Amino acid sequence: MVSSSSMPPWHLAFHPRGYSLPHPLLLSSSSSAFFPSHGKPFIQLIHPQIKPKVPRIRSSFPPPAAASLRRRQLRQHRPPHSRAANETAQVISIACCVFYSHCGNRAVHKSKTFGRNSDPNLLAFLENEKGTTWISNFLRMNELKDQICSSWFAPVGSASDYPLLSKWVIYGELVCSGSCAGPSDEISPLYSLWATFVGLYIANFVVERSTGWALTHPSTVLEDEKLKRQMKPDFLDMVPWYSGTSADLFKTAFDLMVSVTLFVGRFDMRMMQAAMKRTTDETQNDDLLYDYFNEREDLWFDFVADTGDGGNSSYTVARLLAQPSIQTVIGGSMHTLPRGNLLLIGGDLAYPNPSSFTYERRFFTPFEYALQPPPWYRPEHIALDKPEVPCGVSDMKEYDGPQCFIIPGNHDWFDGLHTFMRYICHKSWLGGWFLPQKKSYFALQLPKGWWIFGLDLALHGDIDVYQFKFFAELCRNKIGENDSVIVVTHEPNWLLDWYWKETTGKNVSHLIQEYLSGRCKLRMAGDLHHFMRHSANWSDNPIFVQHLLINGCGGAFLHPTHVFKNFEKFAGTTYECKAAYPSYDDSSGIALGNILKFRKKNWQFDTIGGFIYFILVFSMFPQCNLAHILNEETWPGRLKSFSSTIWSALLYIFEHSYVSSVGSITLLLASYSFVPSKLSRRKRAIIGGLHVLTHLTAALLLMLLLELGIELCIRNHLLATSGYHTLYDWYRSMESEHFPDPTGLRARLEQWTLGLYPACIKYLMSAFDVPEVMAVTRINICKNGMMSLSRSVLMMYYTSVFIYFWIFSTPVVSLIFGSYLYICINWFHIHFDEAFSSLRIANYKSFTRFHIKKDGDLEIFTLAVDKVPKDWKLDPKWETEVRRPHQLSHHWKQPSKWRSASSPDPVRSVRVVDHFTIARTRTSDPNTSC
Repeated sequence: MVSSSSMPPWHLAFHPRGYSLPHPLLLSSSSSAFFPSHGKPFIQLIHPQIKPKVPRIRSSFPPPAAASLRRRQLRQHRPPHSRAANETAQVISIACCVFYSHCGNRAVHKSKTFGRNSDPNLLAFLENEKGTTWISNFLRMNELKDQICSSWFAPVGSASDYPLLSKWVIYGELVCSGSCAGPSDEISPLYSLWATFVGLYIANFVVERSTGWALTHPSTVLEDEKLKRQMKPDFLDMVPWYSGTSADLFKTAFDLMVSVTLFVGRFDMRMMQAAMKRTTDETQNDDLLYDYFNEREDLWFDFVADTGDGGNSSYTVARLLAQPSIQTVIGGSMHTLPRGNLLLIGGDLAYPNPSSFTYERRFFTPFEYALQPPPWYRPEHIALDKPEVPCGVSDMKEYDGPQCFIIPGNHDWFDGLHTFMRYICHKSWLGGWFLPQKKSYFALQLPKGWWIFGLDLALHGDIDVYQFKFFAELCRNKIGENDSVIVVTHEPNWLLDWYWKETTGKNVSHLIQEYLSGRCKLRMAGDLHHFMRHSANWSDNPIFVQHLLINGCGGAFLHPTHVFKNFEKFAGTTYECKAAYPSYDDSSGIALGNILKFRKKNWQFDTIGGFIYFILVFSMFPQCNLAHILNEETWPGRLKSFSSTIWSALLYIFEHSYVSSVGSITLLLASYSFVPSKLSRRKRAIIGGLHVLTHLTAALLLMLLLELGIELCIRNHLLATSGYHTLYDWYRSMESEHFPDPTGLRARLEQWTLGLYPACIKYLMSAFDVPEVMAVTRINICKNGMMSLSRSVLMMYYTSVFIYFWIFSTPVVSLIFGSYLYICINWFHIHFDEAFSSLRIANYKSFTRFHIKKDGDLEIFTLAVDKVPKDWKLDPKWETEVRRPHQLSHHWKQPSKWRSASSPDPVRSVRVVDHFTIARTRTSDPNTSC
């Protein structure tokens, strides 16, 4: 048998041991570079009888043109990372071939230098003064090459290690000084390196070709339809109000601060709107007064508020509003409630702040999915001369589609009403609802003597003098003595004034009491995200408002109702709660979720909570004197000693520490300010102090438990046994035992990298060995004091402590804070906003539908959905409905694109939670209602 060392390198590809994989040079994607003058594959240069099969290209183009076109298509669709991976694999494959040509496929290379078997005369010639010739340099380079090859390409294993792969690898040449009995059983590292990257090249080749095939072979119509059915709407989740990392919330706080500082009392967009009016006669101002509804025999219209929070809840309400009709049971019989010709939205269109993103994603998107905008609608279009009536409609009285009028809320005013003016007053469509509105406040003249006043309270909680003048002149000159008025505001100041023990909206009250003089039959508002209706009790005193209705369930998180159950008097009139949704008992039970679900709903709060706890106990690390706790023989004794240690630590914070004491005082002031101002200062101080004391005690308890855990590990020799680098020492011992280095490669790597090679591994492992760092540094501090350590070591210690303490403290801080909110909302009826915004409840959504009947009575239905779907799918009826070209969506039988993917569907589960009628005003009985 011929020795493998005498074979040419390419012969290894056809070694009689049964190698199946060819030599690296044969599969290299750039092997033709070595033989540029030949047009044949390299394998044919070695064995001409082997003719590789080339696939034929079937195309109408000539073969070269077809191949070129195919390559261009693949290059156009080839991902950049695929091209980079292929190029890297090719380069490394070529590099392996170059190394092979210099080093051979050697797995074992015994010492074999030039001087061993050379002619002595030649050696003497090289050692004389002429030894610096190019021949000497060449021979020394050959020695260097042998050293590099023997050092870098040490064996990576033998065939006995991989019995299943013994026939699928190339073995190295056994380079020895004498004759060799046979080929080596050692696996060549050069082959392993080459095979890895050739495998990478092959994988990228397959992915590239399959991707190119998919991109150049478009899917069929049936496949497109199947993919379309699998689509889901990209709705945003409920706003995380307790997220310490949300940029939107920081922007909201900044916008609110600027708005209160700049716009309240200094610049008011409502004054700008008044200055731009076209006429001095308020009763003829068509920018504010819309009277084209009054000639209809009857009218259906809807009211909803606080819409733009979570996409699921907002779309649920919008979808119900868009339905051509709703079938529901009232009084034991089925009733059909048609879609409203008019939609009133009571403010707070998008949370947490007004911006293009929140308006488009949280407000416009759900309504556009519910009722599609017209085909010619463009989102970027700005309406310059409203109303821009659709084609074929000459006057607004002829338009039979649904229309929408909106008043801004406090969240819409955070940017000075800029986004509201741009998206509402200068656009013509909200989905399929037409927007004729030009200003932020308006008056609507409805059939049968009914009127709607849409007031803009801004951040003042009241209307400005220009707005007051418009509505006052309207009351004197246009509204009849027997007419009825519905006043719509964003804030329900009748309920909030009672709750906060203050008086707001003086201009609104003056308008209602002095100018409407009993003609105000209903006041509606949002802002509070629940439904409540109070009706006036009959009395001899004048009743300025018959009914007070709140419905802010348009999509925002739920607010409680049980907090306001004791409200009963407003403007000298006694009221009785006729309906509340959710009920008082349900509302009180929902608050329990703050204990059980606060951390689940507000996991971002961990970022703040863990950091605050660490600041509170920063000065208490480490605790060196804990032996008295562990030396106690009984558990009661240990518990007593443990409690006394916590008390001592608490006293130490306020007597000696700086960081922890400042953090505690700051938290106390913040907690006092967090308690609602409706309480007395004494109660606020008590509640805030107990809240902070609970957190501080919990932080000290966790600190002491962590220190006791470290102390026990040190005593049982589980930590601090061999310095900072215990993990690295274990790694080196395992490395030397299981991965020997006979050629000294690791020592050379350390020399070549100037010590960075082991140092990086050592300190990286130390970074992951956090308990060891804590234990060793703790021992050094307790023995030699804090000043004996460098700043870098102290930073490393406190960072290690923070990591573990943060993990332990986050569940506790969330549990305590959630319990605080539950106690406050159910025992003291405070923090109604904070306690329910934390739960981010998307359920319990509702809207109110009105019907002005032919006899002039106003029938009112409040429809509610208890559970909001979380998953949606494409509605097959919407998809298959036949529509005429340019047909507006309000004529469609199925106007909404998505339906619930689970049961029950809101369209079928919607129910009436309140139903009453306000009779038309008659001369003999002006305050009739039932």
